[in-house]
This record gives sequence, structure tokens and C-alpha cells, in this order.
Amino acid sequence: MRFAVLLFSVVCCTATDLEHRIDSLAESSGPRSITGSGFAGIHVVELATGKTIYHLNENRLFLPASNMKLFTTALALLRLGPDRRFTTQVVLTAAGDLVLAGVGDPSLSGRAFPYQKDAAPGRALKPIEDLADQIVANGIRHIDGDVVGDDRLYPWAPYAPSWTEDDTVRDFGAPVSALSVNENAIAITLHAGERPGDPAELTLDPPLEYYVIDQRVATVARGGEAKIRIARQAGSRQILLWGSIPAGHAAIAETTAIDDPALYAACALYDALTRRGISVGGRPVARHRAATDDYEAPDGTVVASRTSPPLLQLLETMEKVSQNLFAELMLRETGRVMRHQATREAGLEELNALLTEIGATKEESRLEDGSGLSRNTLVTPRLVTRLLAFLNGTKYRDDWLSLLPVGGEDGTLANRLCCVSEGRGIHAKTGSLSRALALSGYADSKTRGRLAFSILVNDFSAPPSEVRAWIDKIASALLE
Repeated sequence: MRFAVLLFSVVCCTATDLEHRIDSLAESSGPRSITGSGFAGIHVVELATGKTIYHLNENRLFLPASNMKLFTTALALLRLGPDRRFTTQVVLTAAGDLVLAGVGDPSLSGRAFPYQKDAAPGRALKPIEDLADQIVANGIRHIDGDVVGDDRLYPWAPYAPSWTEDDTVRDFGAPVSALSVNENAIAITLHAGERPGDPAELTLDPPLEYYVIDQRVATVARGGEAKIRIARQAGSRQILLWGSIPAGHAAIAETTAIDDPALYAACALYDALTRRGISVGGRPVARHRAATDDYEAPDGTVVASRTSPPLLQLLETMEKVSQNLFAELMLRETGRVMRHQATREAGLEELNALLTEIGATKEESRLEDGSGLSRNTLVTPRLVTRLLAFLNGTKYRDDWLSLLPVGGEDGTLANRLCCVSEGRGIHAKTGSLSRALALSGYADSKTRGRLAFSILVNDFSAPPSEVRAWIDKIASALLE
């Protein structure tokens, strides 16, 4: 009896100590203390008992940034299953067109699967090159019609409503298309000239001439300012680069989104075929469809195909590196499979259905996209931990945990929590926008077992590094 009383006393003291420690951190260095503005929400749940052991603004709506990917990943894992694969086909039609038919596969790139934290990217267009090799092996030497990039499986609606114009120029805001090559982005690398006044030299990866690039970056004297600006006019295939790069300076890379992924894919396949000696009577073209149009798959002979890695590996990359395009594709694919509409809206309807199944109310979220790039998506910290607790109790528990970045080890947490000896006891998803930072996941507490936690901070004015440091202190406290 005395042992039971003592154990109860130790547990209560531990819970109280943890609560006091987090309170102290929140009061001494929280968003308001370090910025004079901003607000934070925290919710921590002991998974063994379901008991809330800390809460702060847990029912308030916050901009989650990339913590939204937790919801999209859970939806895809539960609705599509970890073994699902995407098979992209090249079809030769009776009309003589060669059609590269997109199926929502995000892996048509040089990225390594499964995720490897130190893996160097491979050739960006290798999947296209492999398809071209298959076409040659099938004896095709001439194509009468066009080379078509066909992304009609998903209606052409490449951006969520509240993505900004600046987002759409950058790789993190790449347009969503059922036919996505190299994650719908290209890298432009600028090298300083030999002497001040020389124009900078430019290289592309992939080395495919798709954009017309107006390059006005000048070489300046050593020690000068390295400053590159990039712009792309909407609806135009022209990129403007301007700024300066000092002589002797390391190369500077800028990554920009591809405006029409299906057309880019067609250009890439066209280029690969002509380099192999295949003559093409037509030209590279894209085929899109509106949401009001019915989808008809291309009819003809399959002359090449490629199957993606399993869904679990795609989701791992999506979570570890916080890949927005992957999340948006997963949202649309789930909508297609579950609701027979491959749209953002259908995916969100299915996600809301999932949240209802786990006991959430409509007041706990307002959802607009699958990646968290939207400035209109809102969730509560309590909803995040509700999702985390639910996944921890499913048959996918171990798979789910393996998807999340590990503190001080890999993904977006590779350089965070690295000074905490038990940092690897944190598996969590980061989130970052101009006015929102987040960290949500699991912490393996020494005294209370595994905890589900969510820390969301909005509307701060301090440097993001200071707010991240505060978030990491809270997460580290949960380990002890």
C-alpha cells in the first residue's frame, strides 16, 4: 500500500514538474516574451492513458503550415494503403500521337527512394529517358503525330486559392498536375565571370531548353554583394534573372517552378526520342481538362510504362523533406479513389470525413489544401494530437512513426534538437511560413512513455530562429 501511495506521489510530482517547466518556458521566453506579439498553442497527451498533461490555447485555430501534411499523409495511408503504386504509361494512338499519360505519380525524378538522408540526387530526367529506351526497344522509329503530355486524369487546377503569386514561381509552390516530372521544378545555377563586368554564366538542371531566360546577372568585384532576383510573368515561358555575383564567389542556384508540367514532360520525352534517332512528325503538346469535363483514358497500344515505389516510400519522402507537391497529389488521388473526383475539393471532403470518424468537430479545422502552403488553412492543437493519438492506435502505427523526421537525425529535423542527448526520442513534423511555425509529433518521455504533442505559433515578429529555439525547448522538456 505504501509503495502504491509513493508511486502515485512520484507520478503526480512528475506531471506537476513537467507542467511547471513548460509554464516557465512559456512565460519566460514564449512568443509574447520574445516578440511582444504572437500567440502559441500547445497540447500534450499521454498516449497510454489518453490524459492531457499540458494545454495552452489548445482549442484555438492556428495556421499549421506544413503540419497540414500530417493530415494528408494519414488520409493517404489509411485510404490508399502503404503498398499502393502508380503506373505511368506511354500510349501510341491510332491517330499517330504518342501520349505520356500522367497518373499522379510524384516520383518521376532523380530522387532516391526509399528516403536516404545523405543521398545525392540522380539524373532528374532518368524516368523519361528510361521510357524512351523502352519505346526504342519496342521497334518504334517514327511518330506521325504529336508527343503529348496528358494530365487529364486530374482536372487542371494547379493552385489552391490562397497560394500567392510568389509561391507559384518557386519550387515549393509548383503547380499540381497528374503528370509531374522532376517535381515540376528546374534549377538555374549562376557562375561568376572571370572579371567584374562580365555576365554571369548559366547552367540548367535538367538541361532542357523549355524557358526563354533573360539573364542580366553581372559579375562584380570580389567582396561585393551576391544578390540574385528571379521573376516569371504569368502565362509566359520567359524568365527574367537580374542582380550581381562577385568574382570568385561560389555558384548560386535558384529553383523555379515549371508553369505547365504536362507540356514540360512532353518536351522532355520529345527531346529524349529525337536524341535516339526517332523522327517525330508533330510537336510537344499538353492536354488538360476542366473539372466539368469527363475523363477518357488515351486509347491505343502501350509502348512503355513505369511503376512507382510503394506509397509508404512516397509518404516518407513527403514527410521527411516536407514536399508540398507530393501532398497535393496525394490529396487529389485520394479524392479520385474514394469519391471518383480527382480534385482538391473531393480530397478535402474525404479528409473531413476522416476527421469526423476520429471524433473531431467542424469547429476544429478549416481546410483548403493538402500541403499547408495555404494561408487559409486552420487547425487546433487539440485536433493535431487527436490525429496523432488515433494513428498510434492503428495497425499502421510503426509505419506511421517511421515517416516522421527524427530529432537531430534526418529530414527537416536533421539540424534541430541535435544538442539534446535524447533528441532522437522526438519524431515530429515541422512547419514554416512567414507568420507560422509548428512542430507536432511524438516525444518518448523518460517517465510518462510516449506523448503526442502539438506546438503551433502564429503572428510572431521575432526572428524565426528565436521562435524555433523556443519550440525546441518545449519539445525537449517533454523528453524529461
